[in-house]
Amino acid sequence: MASPENQQSTNSLSPLAPALPEKQNESKQWGQLYGSSLGLAVASAIQKHPGLVLVLTTDMQAATRLAYELRFFAGDNEEAPILTFPDWETLPYDIFSPHQDIISQRLSTLYRLPSVKRGVLIVPIATAMHRLPPRSFLDASTLLLDEGEKLDMDQMRLRLEEAGYQCVSQVTEHGDFSVRGSILDLYPMGAKLPYRIDLFDDEVDSIRTFDPENQRSIERVKRIRLLPAREFPLHKEGITHFRQAYREAFEGNTANSPVYRDVNKGLAPSGIEYYLPLFFEQTQTLFDYLPSNTLLLTDKKIDDAAETFWQETSRRYDQNRYNPEHPLLP
Repeated sequence: MASPENQQSTNSLSPLAPALPEKQNESKQWGQLYGSSLGLAVASAIQKHPGLVLVLTTDMQAATRLAYELRFFAGDNEEAPILTFPDWETLPYDIFSPHQDIISQRLSTLYRLPSVKRGVLIVPIATAMHRLPPRSFLDASTLLLDEGEKLDMDQMRLRLEEAGYQCVSQVTEHGDFSVRGSILDLYPMGAKLPYRIDLFDDEVDSIRTFDPENQRSIERVKRIRLLPAREFPLHKEGITHFRQAYREAFEGNTANSPVYRDVNKGLAPSGIEYYLPLFFEQTQTLFDYLPSNTLLLTDKKIDDAAETFWQETSRRYDQNRYNPEHPLLP
């Protein structure tokens, strides 16, 4: 990957023609970019670079602002999408979980990244510092459902629960599903609208989107993609791995830990995201999801932002590490 921040640098003369590295490990520096000129320069870089462009920002506010500017200057299309990878919006080691819409966007972005040929990904530096599930988890946990396909409702319900979906009386947000006779309502992660799947005997007769507010059907589709509802597995193998890794990581009676008890029952307790490494043999980082020819653009202030995040994480770890009900991973 190439970065525009390095001691060996060349100032760009215009945001319409920013200087880009011409070979591996070469760096360029952009200067005197005021107002929205950074967005214009990045938009120009997207057009010039034959691959994905990764932009690391100081925080989520800067990432959101840049995304708006890029949609104005470059537009947003499937051939060169403008992708964001949002922060959890929780404090380090929080006992609260991110909103389902945030998880949905994160999973959708991770699923798309390996196949993106061109475009831009905008990520706050603190978000890029978190560990992520391995790519193999998403590959193995993603399901395509086609109209006319055979579907066992009981098996489908079990699979959805193992993938982290929640059975509710009425589907309203990402990660929800409900079963009413031969009708399955489902709001997949990464989808813009929920789907209503109507079965005829054991065959998918129709798939339609519907409005979660009034529950009315909108349009018919032929295929849907089902991503997992969490960034970790809640199937039998995942729970078994969590239990073993938890006992190896922490001392004491597991009966005193509500986190351990809930996961053992197949539930996802609040704040479980900070125990993600216990579900896998090995985790990965965002960079493991990126194509090899990704161009890296960084803000000169991200080192300070990364250090601030690390200090905040260390401080909260020291404050909460001795809670026997919620032991913390270092």
